[in-house]
Amino acid sequence: MPDIIGTILWPIKWVIEAILVAFHWVLSAAGMDPAAGLTWVLSIVGLVLVVRAALIPLFVRQIHSQRKMLEVAPQLKKIQDKYKGKRDQYSREAMQRETMALYSKAGTNPFASCLPLLVQMPIFFGLFSVLNEANQSRAGVGLLSQDLADQFGSASLFGIAPLHDSIQSALAANPVETVVIVIAVVMVVLMTASQFITQLQIMSKNQSPEMKESPMYRQQRILLYVLPLVFAFSGFAFPIGVMFYWLTSNIWTMVQQFIVIRNMPMPGSEAALAREARLAKKRRAKMGEDAEELAEETVEETKARIQRQQPVSKKRAKKQSGSKRS
Repeated sequence: MPDIIGTILWPIKWVIEAILVAFHWVLSAAGMDPAAGLTWVLSIVGLVLVVRAALIPLFVRQIHSQRKMLEVAPQLKKIQDKYKGKRDQYSREAMQRETMALYSKAGTNPFASCLPLLVQMPIFFGLFSVLNEANQSRAGVGLLSQDLADQFGSASLFGIAPLHDSIQSALAANPVETVVIVIAVVMVVLMTASQFITQLQIMSKNQSPEMKESPMYRQQRILLYVLPLVFAFSGFAFPIGVMFYWLTSNIWTMVQQFIVIRNMPMPGSEAALAREARLAKKRRAKMGEDAEELAEETVEETKARIQRQQPVSKKRAKKQSGSKRS
């Protein structure tokens, strides 16, 4: 099994190393210390930016899938009500067939929203493997040479917190590495908070009444509390370098969700109503500006017509008046 996992992760690790080494080279060329932990941390941040930018098409697909799930929510509830209370095998199979047929017709499935996370997991494990091997002063599978691996493995953030250390290893050290524990705990808290805020803004602002009646909503309510706990417990054993990747990725997700919820909210959700109110306010303001511009143009045109009228002399005006009387 380890050989199979290693074979799967090999190309991922190669790409990860290439991105890390590329950012490390650029930062070093810009004058930063190649062996400094900050240089490697910024390289990890660059890795996150590249990976998450590459995942934007998948995120857009996830949004479309959520829209389709919203469309089929009423039909899905009808199927569930149809077989409510029926626990025999035939009813369960019939319910499953009808549900899958509904998903197939809509061109979606309930697992599509997990796709970006599933794609990121091999990348995360690849980065963890690269950091672990660098910690052991082992060269990577690609561009991470032995010298770079030694630099990465011995790099410390601000010279006091080795990137390969974790809360677990810091507690086992003699003496206990208190600074590492403090930095790691702060990062775990930030990771957990960012994940919770991301999920909470989806649950509170971007759900329609129909969606809140669906099984997916109940699953999301569970994830609202489960995922932060996963970050809290897993942060105990993960190296600081890996947590920098995870924290930066969480912040990207939080900002990305905020932008999407504000500009492309779920129809019928609280965010959609807020967006309609903003657009209506802008339309009223625009209409007011257009009315003012129209009034100004009318005044200018009136002034122009008055100025174009030629003045009539008194003699000519008297002559015109006499001709009219005759």
